Amino acid sequence: MDFFSTTKTLGILGGGQLGKMLLYTTRKWDVKTKVLDPSENAPAQLACDEFVVGDLTDFQAVYDFGKGVDILTIEIEKVNVEALEQLEKEGVKVYPQPHVLKTIQNKCSQKQFYKKHHIPTASFEKYETLDQVKDAVIKGVLSFPFVWKSAEMGYDGYGVAIIRSNKDIEQLNPGPCLIEELVPFEKELSVIVCRRPQGETTHYPVVESEFHPTANQVEYVLCPARISDQAAEKAIAVAQQTAAAYGHIGLLAVELFLTHEGEVLVNEVAPRPHNSGHFSIEASYTCQFEQHVRAVLDLPLGKTESKVTAVMVNLVGKEGYSGPVVYKNIDQILAIEGVIPHIYGKKETRPFRKMGHVTIIHPKIDTARKMAQQVKETLSVITK
Repeated sequence: MDFFSTTKTLGILGGGQLGKMLLYTTRKWDVKTKVLDPSENAPAQLACDEFVVGDLTDFQAVYDFGKGVDILTIEIEKVNVEALEQLEKEGVKVYPQPHVLKTIQNKCSQKQFYKKHHIPTASFEKYETLDQVKDAVIKGVLSFPFVWKSAEMGYDGYGVAIIRSNKDIEQLNPGPCLIEELVPFEKELSVIVCRRPQGETTHYPVVESEFHPTANQVEYVLCPARISDQAAEKAIAVAQQTAAAYGHIGLLAVELFLTHEGEVLVNEVAPRPHNSGHFSIEASYTCQFEQHVRAVLDLPLGKTESKVTAVMVNLVGKEGYSGPVVYKNIDQILAIEGVIPHIYGKKETRPFRKMGHVTIIHPKIDTARKMAQQVKETLSVITK
């Protein structure tokens, strides 16, 4: 389809920071866009051609929105899949495909998918209620520590917890959940794979993620990952195996554990632009957002190699602050060579809310990582 300077429309479900950054490419190419988001102040509303306020989980809102576009994609998984299935039946191209999204939305279904397709992952069990988990602990079937994941609605560290005692269990939501073996991994890695309808596939270099110890959110992403060539090859192979099994269209971020024994295990995936790919805006020949647009429009995929080493640091709301946002000391980090901040446009901050990110580019990865630490310690996301 020809979307350049025409009336044909690319629809995006979700108007958060990922949607906003997807629009960098659509603006560059003059691709008409329409965005749906529940917030009238969503970051993407400033850059799209048409903005609609609506509930992403409501069948009618998503269906009505989708009828007005030619191709529909997402920037968040929490959308009404039944509406997407109906739109697909009626001829709207939906990427990632509804059946892919349906499997990924539920963490239990996602893990069962890996088992079915012989994709390496941590041992797990599905439980329908929290009482069943408690009973399994009492009977000795389940022993501490283990990882609890809510079957649905987990996002950005929410809905995931390491359980070390009965007291920890009492803090959990009561619904269906996944109980995973706590893997003693050496590093957390990620590989973004991209696929277009014609079948062309590409992948980005392996990146390394460092997480906040209590919020369970990514703090730093390093590209390239500080691992051996052999480990990198294994991570890419597992990511490609996972992507091939899904047969998705667009980006698929595959989050991985590298164990001390050199095994690579799939943790979970995201079928959209991902936090672990933000480095690509400055560091890659083709950034992840342009790549996703290329894929869903069935255009030739771009070069994914890095031009330079990069480290990304997430900017999140500081604990103890909620309200109108202030980026304290942002002028100080702008004075550092190779430091590029991205502010998402959210006017209100709260503890650990993602408000932006900063990319640090430098020829040496260890130097870039030290600079990222300096940025983290200097720039504070607080309130007026």
